[in-house]
This record gives sequence, C-alpha cells and structure tokens, in this order.
Amino acid sequence: MKKIAVVLSGCGVFDGSEIHEAVLILLAIDNNGAEYQCVAPNVAQRQVVNHLTQQVSDEKRNVLVESARIARGQIKDIATVSAADFDAAIFAGGFGVVTNLSDFAAEGAQCHIEAATLKFAKAMYDAKKPLGFACISPVLAAKICDTGVKLTAGEDIEVSEKLQAMGAIPENCSADNIIVDEEHKIVSTPAYMVGKGLAEIYQGIEQMVRHILLIA
Repeated sequence: MKKIAVVLSGCGVFDGSEIHEAVLILLAIDNNGAEYQCVAPNVAQRQVVNHLTQQVSDEKRNVLVESARIARGQIKDIATVSAADFDAAIFAGGFGVVTNLSDFAAEGAQCHIEAATLKFAKAMYDAKKPLGFACISPVLAAKICDTGVKLTAGEDIEVSEKLQAMGAIPENCSADNIIVDEEHKIVSTPAYMVGKGLAEIYQGIEQMVRHILLIA
C-alpha cells in the first residue's frame, strides 16, 4: 500500500491549514486505497486569528499542536520523518502555508520555507517522488523545485506574477481540475483559490491524489 505524507500548517484557513481541503485530501487518499501520515513542523505560529471575527489575536499557538486537531492526534513532527518512509507528499492549503510553512505572505518571491519543511520536501523532490499542492501551497513548489515548474494558483493574477518571479510557470485552472508537471512530478489544484463548494474542490483534490498515486 502506498503511503502519502500530508503536510499541515495549523488548524483553520486564516492562520493554518484549510480544514476542508485537508480533510478532503485525507478522504481522497483513503478512497483510492492508500495510506496517509499527517506531518507538520513543531514551530510557533506567526499569528493567531479569531476565525469568528477574522481579527488577529494575541494568543500564542504551536503549528504541530494545532495541526493535531485535524489529524485526530495521529501526527508527526516533520523534522522526525524521512522521505524514505513515503511514496509521495501532499501539501494542504490555507494561510498557514504562507505564514507558518513559509514567509511568502510577507516576503513574496523572496520568501523562505521553514527549515524542517524545506528539508523534507527537498528530500522527496530529489528522490523523484511526486508532490501535490492544493490552494496557495504551490508557492512552496516554486521554491522547492527547479525553475520552470508548471503549477497553478487558480486565476489569481497577483500570486501568479510572484510565481513567475520565482521561476515557475503558473497556469489557470478551475477548482475541479489539476495541473500536472510530468517532468518535475508536481501536481497542483487550486481548491478554494477559485472553488465555491466542497463538491467542486473535491473533484480537483481527488484527481490530484489519483494522479499522484499513479506516478508514485
């Protein structure tokens, strides 16, 4: 049975992983007869957002601890896992990708990826294992991969311009579809970057998972 690492960045769309996307990724993996292991970096969140008011709070939270909410406690520190343990990895979306897994929200094209996350992702990429990216997480692929990687941010012009500045080739894509870069083994889907509902984004996520398992 193929095993996929699902990389989370907290719990909640505004300061962590987009919960619907994360759960649909897990569902698609299970529906396609594979196994998953949730992982996240053991670092402090850059900010905490009250999801009722959408206002920044003065609370302090930990990315691994918050991600454990989605994983029902079955999660590992990304610094403790090895690329050799997995056939592929998928990154859920959510604002935590650009604040916790990277500083893309603040630095744009000059961003850096969190150290343990980068080490794991680069090890997977160097081992030629497929990587999947949902929603805003393709910004990580632009830093992880060689220049010229094809990916999608849906139809977001601003993000696409930053991806181009990072050497990537962004392509428009609907939420029920995927963009595949066969050379780099990168599969991406825009999910809530353009999607309006669970059924629509699940179509794209399920296609992404299915294609990743096909090439793993």
